[in-house]
Amino acid sequence: MPKLPEDLPECMVFLLGKAYQKAHSNFKKRLKPYGLTNMQHLVLEGLWYKDGMTATEISKLLRLDKATLSGVLERMVDTGWVIKEADPEDGRVHKLYTSGKANDLKEQLIQERQFSNREILGRFSTEERVILKRLLRDLI
Repeated sequence: MPKLPEDLPECMVFLLGKAYQKAHSNFKKRLKPYGLTNMQHLVLEGLWYKDGMTATEISKLLRLDKATLSGVLERMVDTGWVIKEADPEDGRVHKLYTSGKANDLKEQLIQERQFSNREILGRFSTEERVILKRLLRDLI
């Protein structure tokens, strides 16, 4: 096995990647019983924030590229999480809405995210949580 550079454990790209893996894996396990991916959950929360958005509006809100979002939305429509309707004023535009299935599970799914967040941040003081969030927002 090749020797790792001595600074790798302190490399920000490495540390952020490992933190992402841990957080992503933790939340993925919590969503598995619902048949949702992390990205699909993110879309649902975006639509719960403002139902009836277009794909373009969701991509801006969630900072996702349209190509990635397109496939996610397609699967969500196919699996009954999202409803896609043509805008009555402009048939070329499609509005997206959460389905009854999604709305019935809304509180549970939000609680799953909140639990996952608490689990990830549990080792930090309130002040450290605030600082971490601020620093992550600055990176984005």
